Amino acid sequence: MEKGSKKEGLTVWEIAKKYENEFLDNLRELNIELPWKMPKATDHIQEQIDLIKKIEANGFTYKTSDGIYFDTSKFVDYKKFTNLNLEKIKEGARVEINKEKKNPTDFALWKFSPKNQKRQMEWESPWGVGFPGWHIECTAMSTKYLGETFDIHTGGEDHINIHHTNEIAQGYGAFGHNTANYWMHNAFITFKGEKISKSSGGLFTVKDLIEMDFDPMAFRYMVLGSHYRKGMEFSLENLKMAQTALNKLKGYKVESLSSVNQTFKNEFIEKISDDLAMPEVLALVWKVAKSDLSPEEKWATILDFDKVLGLNLNKEIEDKEIPEEILKLVEERNQAREIKNWGESDRLREVIKNKGYLVEDLGNTCKIRPIK
Repeated sequence: MEKGSKKEGLTVWEIAKKYENEFLDNLRELNIELPWKMPKATDHIQEQIDLIKKIEANGFTYKTSDGIYFDTSKFVDYKKFTNLNLEKIKEGARVEINKEKKNPTDFALWKFSPKNQKRQMEWESPWGVGFPGWHIECTAMSTKYLGETFDIHTGGEDHINIHHTNEIAQGYGAFGHNTANYWMHNAFITFKGEKISKSSGGLFTVKDLIEMDFDPMAFRYMVLGSHYRKGMEFSLENLKMAQTALNKLKGYKVESLSSVNQTFKNEFIEKISDDLAMPEVLALVWKVAKSDLSPEEKWATILDFDKVLGLNLNKEIEDKEIPEEILKLVEERNQAREIKNWGESDRLREVIKNKGYLVEDLGNTCKIRPIK
């Protein structure tokens, strides 16, 4: 965040708000339901400090010149989650970033601010002015809202070896037990065999895809066509095929509905209950579409499945004229942006959104669209 602030000429708070807005817009475009809580780490500094105090009181920490660290040697099961070879890690750790660490796998719970530098994000703590380590925020917030033990913790496969392993360690350090019953990890979306990035390519935002005339639901359909643990190869060609399939599926729509076919519904529940076997679920959708059921029963059954799939199959896309009220609010927002009043700009953006419209900034202009 500090580096991004210098690069973009914005405060860290403005950068956070900018990308938070983009993220929330993307969730809505992809018809992803928002969770009941979306806590921010910077709003939960005290909870993180309190959690570190618990870990400290239980004897799992030590202090170095640059922060408070978790001593992984005190947690005997540290290596179990990912079958880490701690001896091999020690042998390979010839150059340590912090030579004061007792073990190469030890990690920071609280970092001290550099004495010769004023950070934009730093807070007072019992150990000195600084900021939380990378892992502590997740344990602090998840246990605050879900309790010391909750059911499922998710994340990308890159979180297994370090981030989630350290979260597990923190949980034991604070509470004496694992905080989550199940840790589920999704594989990467790749582009030409590599993880998507600016250097490898394939990096498109949802807004980019919309501007290329793709339906966001086509991307959702494409993701559903791969199992979360196997990952997915992204390409515009694959996205075009997904959009074609989605449009073809919508062709089965009828105006009147009958009852949902219970046999197919039971099969649907069986498949999603099998580790979210979404590729098989999509195959079942087409099985229903091509079955001998009546058109009314087919579409009723498919729409019932769509309560889970979230493809908005029964939602009409209407070209509505933008109301004068919205246009005036957008003009006010543009004026606020011109004088770099980002707070007012963000406020007006939310007002417009609450009235049912999204504003997408495109260089010196913007695009207004009704929320689907």
